[in-house]
Amino acid sequence: MGNGFTCMPGKDPRRGTSGGGFGSRSKRVSGSGLGSWRKRGMSEEDEMLHRQALAIARQQLSQRFEGSMSRRVDGSMSRRIGAGGNGAVSSRRRDLPDSVKQPPIVLENLETKKIVLIHGEGFGAWCWYKTMSMLEETGLEPVALDLTGSGIDNTDVNSITTLEEYSKPLINYLSTLGDDEKVIVVAHSCGGACLSFIMEHCPGKISKAVFLAATMVKDGQKPFDVFTQELASADILLQESQFLLYGNGKDKPPTGLKFDKQQIKALYFNQTPTKDIALATVSMRPIPLAPIMEKISLTPEKYGTVRRFYIQTLEDMMLSADVQEKLVRESPPHGIFKIKGGDHCPFFSKPQALNKILLEIAQIH
Repeated sequence: MGNGFTCMPGKDPRRGTSGGGFGSRSKRVSGSGLGSWRKRGMSEEDEMLHRQALAIARQQLSQRFEGSMSRRVDGSMSRRIGAGGNGAVSSRRRDLPDSVKQPPIVLENLETKKIVLIHGEGFGAWCWYKTMSMLEETGLEPVALDLTGSGIDNTDVNSITTLEEYSKPLINYLSTLGDDEKVIVVAHSCGGACLSFIMEHCPGKISKAVFLAATMVKDGQKPFDVFTQELASADILLQESQFLLYGNGKDKPPTGLKFDKQQIKALYFNQTPTKDIALATVSMRPIPLAPIMEKISLTPEKYGTVRRFYIQTLEDMMLSADVQEKLVRESPPHGIFKIKGGDHCPFFSKPQALNKILLEIAQIH
């Protein structure tokens, strides 16, 4: 399983990571290596569509936040959201539409301002562009990372054989933190496997772990098992899929999985705006199979010491509400939130509701 690494602090927590990704304003999505798409064989037409979709998304976001300076953090704000008792959150009071009002946030009372965003299968740091801007508007310090072989990281997905290798950019980032520095980590979909892995190996670096429609596995479980709860069998799926990659030859087990553009629209983006679907369609990359087929070892002494929160998406066609409910029932987290009308990608479909939840979690003590 590759558990021979140690999460050590670095000398300069401001140093960048070895993987792709972007931090706050100086490293915004809009400048994150678009030239590398051509290197991966993207057609000229797809590259142009990608550029147009990203430009439209930036313009749309700019218009949304025009005049938003009046909502910036005011040092006189003292009202705290969701910080009562032991911090547990009732899921009954957290079914959020996207037309939610931005809650005030008290930055001086936070355990950490840093929020690390981990994408799911096929995505990259680029998918968090709305969430990044919204969190920055409140004065928080979001950082979005590309996992190995994702986004603008050019690693061949067929060469990624362990969950540790897949999670390396997150491991590297945590190693740059100071001795007493912690971060909130938010993981989407299969990115939840990377989060669980890191919680086991670097629990002292994580203030809170947030699973967003994610694979919150139990000890000894494979991330892929979470998705196959709605399928007849993982073996049948792998045998019948025409989108498998065989990096080691057809006579060897498959090494990766590529996405069908029509299927992902129905499974991932059933509530997502058309512009974001266009962006995702030309930006999503194949995923390595080995990391999501790996059994994860989790212990109460390490993994169990990190507070977990789960955000459910109620209109999810990829990881159904029933499966998400089963995940939190079998492994109860510290708090549960639900997004009404949210598909599998609420950072596209319900960004304001997602942002409100993340701010609320950040203020829980």
